Amino acid sequence: MGFWEHASLVKRIVGIVLAVLLIGGVAAAVVAGREDAGTRTGTGTATKTVRGVIGSEKSEFFADPDVVKALADKGLTVRTETSGSWAMEELPLKGYDFAFPASEAPATALDTKYKVPGSPLRPFYSPLVVVAHRPVAEVLARNGLAALDGKPGAAARGSLRMRPFLDAVRADRTWQQLKGASAHAELNGTVFISSTDPETSNSGALYLAAASFVANGGLVTDAAGVDRTAPLLRKLIAPQGAQQTSSDAPFRDFISGAGNPLVLVYESQVASLLLQKQDVGDLVVLYPDTTVNSAHTLVPLTGEGRALGELLTTDTRLRELAVRHGFRPQGAAAEFTAATAAHTDYLNQTLAGVHQAPVPTTEWLQAMARRSRS
Repeated sequence: MGFWEHASLVKRIVGIVLAVLLIGGVAAAVVAGREDAGTRTGTGTATKTVRGVIGSEKSEFFADPDVVKALADKGLTVRTETSGSWAMEELPLKGYDFAFPASEAPATALDTKYKVPGSPLRPFYSPLVVVAHRPVAEVLARNGLAALDGKPGAAARGSLRMRPFLDAVRADRTWQQLKGASAHAELNGTVFISSTDPETSNSGALYLAAASFVANGGLVTDAAGVDRTAPLLRKLIAPQGAQQTSSDAPFRDFISGAGNPLVLVYESQVASLLLQKQDVGDLVVLYPDTTVNSAHTLVPLTGEGRALGELLTTDTRLRELAVRHGFRPQGAAAEFTAATAAHTDYLNQTLAGVHQAPVPTTEWLQAMARRSRS
């Protein structure tokens, strides 16, 4: 059932089911999950429990024992459950202190729905990138769909040339039609980027935002723009079949060698692995030359939720830990640059050559998501 069809009976049933699951704690990713906060911190000071719903891309951050301790030292025990960012608006959030989607657009919808006093907070952000194994990236570069930084056989970073790539998608080009692809048996079928469900997931919706900006020659602001871009957006989505609601599983599949040739993820997911000194094999990070930053935006539903958002935004230790998980703190570029200095082969620290596209309003982004799947 389409995410945006609020009036349908099935949608109401789904909302009830989600409510039961959330209340039951089925998706509980626990931050500071110990009951005895005083014992955990060693201070003897009880902490206040703050409950929220987050995008799954932040689960490891909130579950990090160092994050747990840093929050407990400030008097907070945070418990979280996960949801697709765009699905949060349909969840029954009574009794929750915050919602923390992966970008501003779903946060704005939540802000409007719950009439939140004050502004949402944006502690950190992450640009969207495409990951590929080196042979695949080299095939793209050989055919003008990407440009690699570094020598062939050694490049670990580059750019995805969005206009030529979208032209290839529009023309239904297959891997077999690309020069050099025949040497790689795994490259077959239509060329596409594996993304998440744009009706429920932030990264999938922002992919459409960036693609539509290029295809439309500017921001989509009306029904005519939706009509113009809909055929291309369908071609971006249709070959994928069933889509995930989170970028976590596709990225893990890719790292394990079981994923699709091209996968849309957050830069933070790559940076986190690098900063944890995990082996990423022959991974190449392609920064789309037109992309959208995902500004993780916390919507405070209570005073406790706002206190958490302010801590994540201003506390030096928590910003340091956010960087360790690959996020770029807002207004603190030097912190990310310093922490990732050893990984510039993979990461474009300054986002040089990357154009940030504006994001359509919720109304038009919803319309594009519906049309992409129709």
